[in-house]
Amino acid sequence: MAAAMLMLACAPIQAQQNMQQTIGKNDIKLKSDLMTPEALWAMGRIGAYAPSPDGKLIAVQVGYYSVAANKSHHVLYMMNADGTGQQLLTKSDKNETDPAWTNDGRLAFLTEGEIWTMKADGSERQQLSRTEGSVEGFKFSPDGQKVVIIKSIPYHGSIEKNPDDLPKATGRIVNDLMYRHWDHYVESIQHPFVADVTPNGITEGMDILDGEPYECPMEPFGGIEQIDWSTDSKCIAYTCRKKTGLEYSISTDSDIYLYNIGSRTTINLCKPANYVEPKIEPTKTMKRQSVNAPENLVNNPGYDQNPKFSPDGKYVAWISMARNGYESDRQRLCIYDLASGEKRYVTEEFDSNVDDFVWSDNKDAMIYFIGVWHATENLYSINAKGELKQLTDDWADFGSLQMLNNRKQIVAERHSFREPADLYVITPDSKKPAKTTVKQITQENRHILSQLASPRIQQRWVTTTDGKNMLYWIILPPHFDENKKYPTLLFCEGGPQSPVSQFWSYRWNFMIMAAQGYIVIAPNRHGLPGFGSEWCEEISGDWTGQCMDDYLTAIDDAVATLPYVDGDRLGAVGASFGGFSVYYLAGHHNKRFKCFIAHDGAFNLEAMYTETEENWFSNWEYDDAYWNKDRTANADKTYRNSPHLFVDKWDTPILCIHGEKDYRINATQGMSAFNAAKMKGIEAQLLIFPDENHWVLKPQNGILWQRTFFNWLDRWLKP
Repeated sequence: MAAAMLMLACAPIQAQQNMQQTIGKNDIKLKSDLMTPEALWAMGRIGAYAPSPDGKLIAVQVGYYSVAANKSHHVLYMMNADGTGQQLLTKSDKNETDPAWTNDGRLAFLTEGEIWTMKADGSERQQLSRTEGSVEGFKFSPDGQKVVIIKSIPYHGSIEKNPDDLPKATGRIVNDLMYRHWDHYVESIQHPFVADVTPNGITEGMDILDGEPYECPMEPFGGIEQIDWSTDSKCIAYTCRKKTGLEYSISTDSDIYLYNIGSRTTINLCKPANYVEPKIEPTKTMKRQSVNAPENLVNNPGYDQNPKFSPDGKYVAWISMARNGYESDRQRLCIYDLASGEKRYVTEEFDSNVDDFVWSDNKDAMIYFIGVWHATENLYSINAKGELKQLTDDWADFGSLQMLNNRKQIVAERHSFREPADLYVITPDSKKPAKTTVKQITQENRHILSQLASPRIQQRWVTTTDGKNMLYWIILPPHFDENKKYPTLLFCEGGPQSPVSQFWSYRWNFMIMAAQGYIVIAPNRHGLPGFGSEWCEEISGDWTGQCMDDYLTAIDDAVATLPYVDGDRLGAVGASFGGFSVYYLAGHHNKRFKCFIAHDGAFNLEAMYTETEENWFSNWEYDDAYWNKDRTANADKTYRNSPHLFVDKWDTPILCIHGEKDYRINATQGMSAFNAAKMKGIEAQLLIFPDENHWVLKPQNGILWQRTFFNWLDRWLKP
């Protein structure tokens, strides 16, 4: 494929300060109406946004990327709540992020690790915090008198501090587990600090976890959404997993804590004060351990996170998982009565995940939430009685909810296979859901999308080998000709329990795959949410059973029933668990596929058991440590079916991709797969990123990824 398929019609905006180049939105003229990697990386990416208290304005953060500079620039826009009057507030090359409103009508934001404010038109900028650039997140109290600030503090619970007289020593002395997490060594942790907001700025603040060796927010993905202010500004609810080392590495037990600013006291809203955790065996799954016994589930032993106070201050709600050790347990909505201490799980009727939620007005105590069902992420309403209603029914994914206009409307992101995220205003009608309206208010990438031909999207249901019904997506190339035969890709999802919903990805992007002339078959196999808990949970302890049959069922059905699918030109691709799937299929595909691509996949499950840092994952999914002589039948099956044991059956070209900063699935897994293929005499290629983690985040690495991906497919699947 061509190395560059777009031209910039105008030069990048020049920074007004120091004559440095600022990365921003450009008028772009494409040479083709087909999506390319360069067009993908030219798109603006909507991030955080903040409706003003009066509901009239919305501040929006957008990120732009420069391939040439290999970096990003995050800017702030202001617009009316209906999307009109958009104005760029950021005028320099400095990143400006995390918009939030103060109660005097100014816009607060982060730049260079400090909190600033400005008027809604971008004027009268004022620096509030002075922390030597250490602010990583913030949230003002409702009365505007205080602010909670996220800052990192030194931590040496697992890695010893090196001697002061060896300042250039790079070695690390490790004494406990969780010494590294996701993509970094754990030598600092985040803590929330409560500071006063004064006419002279923000005070230094007080660490509400002072002396406690626990992180808040929680790694690796937590942010300011894990903390909330009470409506009277007297308390803070926060998320925390109060464990360290080995205990942390095997447990997903986080709780919601309520900190009283006046008394400086903390109570746990999830567990009684006298709670004592049952003893946990660290090398076995918690499925059958006493911590998850039915009588103990009342103590919320699973993930509890993202608290939000009700507008009347009587309740706090949060997202709750029932069981310890199971990071993909169903996310329920828990409502806690602050007066009585009663907990209610109100979304039991919704047999899927609650992914985000917001409270409505005080009168009806309605909560709106988004959740995936049948491969789309739509909006629902629920009240305290648990009465559930679906408000949108779109082939799209909604996300990141916030209330607008006195809590009568909702601002949400929406994206799909054909459209990156934009903002929409939803006017819900819980009494008559069909009257719910959805209006788009941003069109961040219209200047690019308007030049691109769009793929066709179809759904198809097929019967699996165990007699169930499975949905798979079909993505057809732009300018599709039903009289032609096309090379076709089987997409293997990761997770292993992440939905194949209408996601938009800047790497695993179905629109660009289709634009390169490939049909994509994307099955919602066993083990994915949105089809009930039984369907979702069947994968744990059975990584190489029904889910692998589902992959083959989907691609076989496509070959048999879709005349435009070329059964002689099939490829299988995937990342994470999808990469594991590719490695496994390479030894079990009976010559269906002509090439494979595996990104960050597990190859040797025995090695991965002790390589991964989040040991709860392997314990739950494998059942047992590989050395346990009494390991379960499921564990025995898992290890006996590890992909590395079937390399003798490999006969198909394979591309292995991995990031060396991926500490969830170590790069040795990808390297081992590549080395094995080459030693076996299989055509193989390795794309290794020394500076990337489980994803590919740098622009030039992203372009290299896309080019390598399609060059490999074109080599084996196109004449």
